[in-house]
Amino acid sequence: MWFFGKSKSGSAADSKEGTSPSNLQQQQQQQEQQHLKPANVKPCCVCLETKKARDTCFFDQGGDADKKCHYLVSAHRRCMEDFGFKI
Repeated sequence: MWFFGKSKSGSAADSKEGTSPSNLQQQQQQQEQQHLKPANVKPCCVCLETKKARDTCFFDQGGDADKKCHYLVSAHRRCMEDFGFKI
């Protein structure tokens, strides 16, 4: 059966083209992430809420900040990654 010019037979040729369900899902996720990341955005201008919470925790906790603020660091990293920045 033909669908958009490609065979849906599930042959080895199809898997080489990247039409397996897992590859399609990965492609959709990449496209969604690209749509979320505005063009020419600088890292300093995104995730301001998580950045502020992380910084405040570090200032307030002092020497224990590594242990007590790890969840805020993780949240900020996730936010940055959602915008496409590699940390």
